[in-house]
Amino acid sequence: MAPYVSPQLEVAARLNTNECPHPLPEGFSEGLASAIRDLPLHRYPDGQVTRLREDLAAHLGHPVEGTWPANGSNEVLTELLLAYGGPGHTAAIFEPTYQLHARVCWLTHTNVASRRLDDPFVLSEAAVDDALVGAPDVVFVCSPNNPTGTAQPLDVVAHLADSTDALVIVDEAYVEFGGESALKLVADHPNLAVVRTFSKAFAMAGARLGYVLTSPEVVEDLQLVRLPYHLSSLAQAAGIVALRHAAEAMAILEAVRAQRDRIVRELTAIEDLTVFPSDANFVLFVPPPDHDAAAVWQGLLDRSVLVRDLTSVVPNALRVTAGAEHEVDLFLTSLREVLAT
Repeated sequence: MAPYVSPQLEVAARLNTNECPHPLPEGFSEGLASAIRDLPLHRYPDGQVTRLREDLAAHLGHPVEGTWPANGSNEVLTELLLAYGGPGHTAAIFEPTYQLHARVCWLTHTNVASRRLDDPFVLSEAAVDDALVGAPDVVFVCSPNNPTGTAQPLDVVAHLADSTDALVIVDEAYVEFGGESALKLVADHPNLAVVRTFSKAFAMAGARLGYVLTSPEVVEDLQLVRLPYHLSSLAQAAGIVALRHAAEAMAILEAVRAQRDRIVRELTAIEDLTVFPSDANFVLFVPPPDHDAAAVWQGLLDRSVLVRDLTSVVPNALRVTAGAEHEVDLFLTSLREVLAT
């Protein structure tokens, strides 16, 4: 095995990790600085994350008893697998999807049963029924899906949750950019867990904050497997302050969507290049048949543009984040130059 890493290189346009290109406004930084000054860092943090859970629940209209934050959505996923996976248990995954889902299964000794979706990578009831034949203990759905950008149909997610007693994890890291949330299904489906993050829509990838919205029973189970004092006082304060600036954070998303749609539009105009529609803040594309994705990736890097090589997930595919306007300018210009060689 090799470590799970995303290259972080010094380039003019770092468009490989789906970060938000615009930070929260100055008022957030000032509020966070004030909150940190008052923190008793010589004491352990609130192990129940009470204030942040209350504020998240109020913001999203979900019961606080079914709200649980952790260190990024990746830790939430790990806790869910610790509670519901493990030796002798199986997780169903619909490929291509977020590579960390299978990796977390490996870390927790959970068996993986993969089902491959064909282009356009949309989940169907037939695919769900096929996955459930093996009676998995956990089922992953990523919506919008990473790396394809596809938002999954809510009626199919409901069919899935209705058809199994397994824990259905809906990874909604990118839902603020597009697609319909499964949160409205949680009240009637106690086996449904909606996982989200502050990293994308709240432009807080550096804070490492994620959360799950589910039934109180699932949160009770997560309490059994979480590490003591798992979320620092600093991270809790960052989340609390960020929620006060939720309206400003959501306003930033429109600029990101505009650049995403621009990328799709411009790439669609390139002859023989395949581009996939996206409901997320990134775009997956396949270079023309006479261009190898690895060579295109290197050509972009030579021009100080870093994108994600996802050829191991979708053949000959690259993924580009919808960055700031000047970053997208550089990406589009550089891509045209690389493809012209």
